[in-house]
Amino acid sequence: MGRLEKVNEQLKREIGRIIQSELNDPRLEFISITQAAVSADLRNAKVFFSVIGDSQKMLSAQQGLDAAKGIIRRMIGQRMKMRYTPELAFYYDESLEYSARIEETLQEIHNESIDNHPENQEE
Repeated sequence: MGRLEKVNEQLKREIGRIIQSELNDPRLEFISITQAAVSADLRNAKVFFSVIGDSQKMLSAQQGLDAAKGIIRRMIGQRMKMRYTPELAFYYDESLEYSARIEETLQEIHNESIDNHPENQEE
């Protein structure tokens, strides 16, 4: 595992801990940090999150994260030994939602194939 991957993994863990245990914003209750991607110069980081709930919860979580961005960055600077603390940008991770839709579609196809199988047809 290279240096950048280690920084990404540590950043993901620390942000998750900060959100879960140190921020008291109700908008951030059901958030999970799925990925962190730091730029090669370590000055910027894209942080991806998922949230349990509907699009309204996602919008609320995005607003909460954007509002807490400075606090989270300061805490990261105190915890991680880095020359520069990266600027954080939060993005909703659509991959979990996308994979759930694919899984649901595959299940529907499977159920239809069972229902349409000749052995299950009554004459």
